Amino acid sequence: MHIDHAAWSAFLQKYLVVGEINRLRYARVTADDRHRLDSYIDGLAALPISRYSRREQLAYWINLYNAVTVRLVLEHYPVHSIRDIDISPGLLAPGPWDKDLIVVEGQQLTLNDIEHRILRPIWNDPRLHYVLNCAAQGCPNLLPQAFAADDADRLLDQAARSFINTRAVQIKRGKLIVSSIYDWFTEDFGGSEAGVLEHLRRYARPPLTNQLEDFQKIDGTEYDWRLNDAGQP
Repeated sequence: MHIDHAAWSAFLQKYLVVGEINRLRYARVTADDRHRLDSYIDGLAALPISRYSRREQLAYWINLYNAVTVRLVLEHYPVHSIRDIDISPGLLAPGPWDKDLIVVEGQQLTLNDIEHRILRPIWNDPRLHYVLNCAAQGCPNLLPQAFAADDADRLLDQAARSFINTRAVQIKRGKLIVSSIYDWFTEDFGGSEAGVLEHLRRYARPPLTNQLEDFQKIDGTEYDWRLNDAGQP
């Protein structure tokens, strides 16, 4: 069985501005296209996803996560950052990630559920971090098309190389600064700084390949939480 993600691809082709940072034209999304996005998400939610193949499930959860995130931003737009959408229950759960947003097979799910209870533990692949978009400029890019089940490995590799060779690593005054993703999820990248560096080297291309040879430790991390909005600098 195959899941049709054409509606999500059409939305992205219309509203995503591709660049070093892929940005979405949130302000230009029409009411009709918001309705189509809702229909796409509702259609995914209605599927008995556990009956599908493992590769279809992977594409399903990635596309669902990204589409729900975009819909969430649209529902609260304009915002400077997704962290300003502070709808999670509890004082220690800022932002929107712990709010129930969708029901799949009778289960209420949050964005954190999809990422941390489904995708990360079941697939156990660090490259997943490069295809899940949290609507921040510091995040790996929102893919310009729906994630395709039949092309998963290539898309995961492509996303890893793209982020690592453009925005994941900075060298400032002789110090190695990396995305905070590698600090938050060190366990997914080998469990140590050495593991993170090995992961970076695996996907690095010149000139980054040569630059990384000079470093045996990470000196700091950074992350830009500004919204990936085509209307913002």
